[in-house]
Amino acid sequence: MEVPAPLPLLQRFCYATGHFLNDLCASMWFTYFLVFFHSVLGFSPSNAGILLLVGQVADGLCTPLIGYESDRHGGSLRYGRRKSWHLLGTFCVIISFPFLFNPCIGCTENTPQWAGLLYFTPFIIIFQFGWAATQISHLSLIPDLAKNEHDKVELTAFRYAFTVLANISVYVTALVLFRFQLGETGEDYTHLGRKDAHAFRSLAFIVVALGILFSVLFHIGTKEKKSYQHLVQTEDEDATQEHATLPRSPETVLLWNHWFREPSFYQVAILYMCTRLIVNLSQAYIALYLTNSLNLPKNYIATIPLVMYVSGFASSFLMKPVNSLMGRNLTYFIGLLAISVFAAWVALKPDLGVAIYAAAIILGSGCATILVTSLSMTADLIGPHSVSAAFVYGAMSFTDKLANGVAVLAIQFIYPCHAELFCPAGIPFYRWVMVIVTGGLALVSALPLSSIMIWPIKIQFCKVSASSIQESSGTINSQDVNAVNA
Repeated sequence: MEVPAPLPLLQRFCYATGHFLNDLCASMWFTYFLVFFHSVLGFSPSNAGILLLVGQVADGLCTPLIGYESDRHGGSLRYGRRKSWHLLGTFCVIISFPFLFNPCIGCTENTPQWAGLLYFTPFIIIFQFGWAATQISHLSLIPDLAKNEHDKVELTAFRYAFTVLANISVYVTALVLFRFQLGETGEDYTHLGRKDAHAFRSLAFIVVALGILFSVLFHIGTKEKKSYQHLVQTEDEDATQEHATLPRSPETVLLWNHWFREPSFYQVAILYMCTRLIVNLSQAYIALYLTNSLNLPKNYIATIPLVMYVSGFASSFLMKPVNSLMGRNLTYFIGLLAISVFAAWVALKPDLGVAIYAAAIILGSGCATILVTSLSMTADLIGPHSVSAAFVYGAMSFTDKLANGVAVLAIQFIYPCHAELFCPAGIPFYRWVMVIVTGGLALVSALPLSSIMIWPIKIQFCKVSASSIQESSGTINSQDVNAVNA
């Protein structure tokens, strides 16, 4: 059998740019959202946590629904179903994100916080809908574009490399803005305050401008396959007929509801959720750990995450040879070991000093390793069944978003300093938060990883023969589609 030619470098590059806007916004969302609302706008820790939970729940609910609709409806037939959803999501992100890092229009320091909650909630929901639409449509293109297993790994690695570049761009820009502010005022501010609101506002506008540029590159350079249509089942009680054709290459097709019968679906979902908890929570609390627990100047909330993502960038390009040599499972385990080393270091040494740079390198490399590998495992799970790929990614993301939102809210509610921004009891608090969200969750992640080592990822029960249900007219009756035992 002839081995398919690898995907051209230009197409891989253009594909990777499609998530750059999302990555820029996600970097600001997870790294600076709590810091901005708590330290800059003066929201209480619990109210800041509620706003973040609203965003995570909105994202979690939108993601599987968008995934299902993306598989079910083709969007613009000429433009492509995935790219149509991507375009819609990009528009929603552009019109909503700048409002999230701006003080409430018409509000003052004396405005009740409940009014701020009502003001920011609609923008958060619109942003999360757009973010989810862009993410799911972009991830769902991987099984469609990849011609072999190595293409899947490389597309995922390229995608993560641009994620790292996005984070680097955010942190470098933030550092420049903080330094520019220092040059203007001539004062050295150790802690963030309302005076820094304009720096975050400028950062948000720069992020959106860069994201628009790279989104244009994605839509121009990425060619979505149009040689297929999709197979779905509706939830209508009458089982209405759906007009679709099947992918021509795979011998079997899985509908969205068939995934619930697959044990591997739950294995990968739990592992992906744990991975995202480690990556997102460590990113969300690193700034608070630096400023509150280590009492470092505010420019460190740009430099330390920058070091983390530079190390992650380097690690992402090692994913293909490491995966080929050691396999997915051992590669993921190495990432967990690196994260555990970081957690032990932070736990045993309360005042890291300059060693925080070395610790950041270890954490960044570990997070990059487990994230790229978990996404590759998800692509392995989908395999040739790209018909329902968006639903799978949507379901994975649903568990991760909901878990992240609940975890942040719980942490914010147990924060000991509720009546003031800083207090002695809050100094060690974020250090132990970092230990738990890295080392503790690394131990939890080892459980689903062990199950995958014992029971490898594969489709066991639900297999639908494409040839048995395809009719000469090109239409499919939902009654002809049944799941059969393997």
